[in-house]
Amino acid sequence: MGYLGGFLVTFRQHGRKNRVTTQYSGGRLFKRKKRSASAMDVKVEKPERLHGRHVLNRYEDGMEKCIGCELCAAVCPAKCIHVRGADNDPDNPTSPGERFGWIYEINYLRCIHCDLCVEACPTEAITETKLFEFSFTNRKDAIYTKNELLVGDDGKPRHMPWEDWRPGEDQHTSAWMRATASAGDASFVGVVSWAGERGYGVRAAEATQAEADSSADTSITSDGTTSSSAQTKSSVTH
Repeated sequence: MGYLGGFLVTFRQHGRKNRVTTQYSGGRLFKRKKRSASAMDVKVEKPERLHGRHVLNRYEDGMEKCIGCELCAAVCPAKCIHVRGADNDPDNPTSPGERFGWIYEINYLRCIHCDLCVEACPTEAITETKLFEFSFTNRKDAIYTKNELLVGDDGKPRHMPWEDWRPGEDQHTSAWMRATASAGDASFVGVVSWAGERGYGVRAAEATQAEADSSADTSITSDGTTSSSAQTKSSVTH
């Protein structure tokens, strides 16, 4: 193509007709009516399986699910997780079994939200919410410790000052893992095989593909177009 030919391609892409990308809007969808001055700023609906900020879960009785096995740290490709286990106090155990997660840290300057830590966890202690809008003013805040990651007595994640939580972002956490337990086996889709959680009980599994397809109510409108009443619902609500 040559040196000048590359510049020509760039100039062509800047035209309105040939533009293939759009300006980043912070996850917002801008709607304008007939180019009027008034505009609605609406947040784009997030996918059920979005990988966002992690949480450490508790059982329904309040005990921690993390057993300090360090499998999440071992499988992490970004090496952003640091875990150290300790022996449980026989008289006042923190988690079922012999050990619990004494130290748990995630460095979000490294995390790539691949969800491998969730799939490796044998007790489903760590899952990912749909929160992705959080930033830091210093590097120390980017390292979440157990105090920030562990859910409260109500099962809700702790909200840090720099996190922009929206309703429902703690629902259906790590949906793909929950839909395909155990360990991502597709034959477990739609089957609940995990323990209940503090504040939520036993979370519902995702619907199977057949159930999702059958739930779509397709009809023909008066103008001859096709509409569906279940375009975004692909999971069982609870």
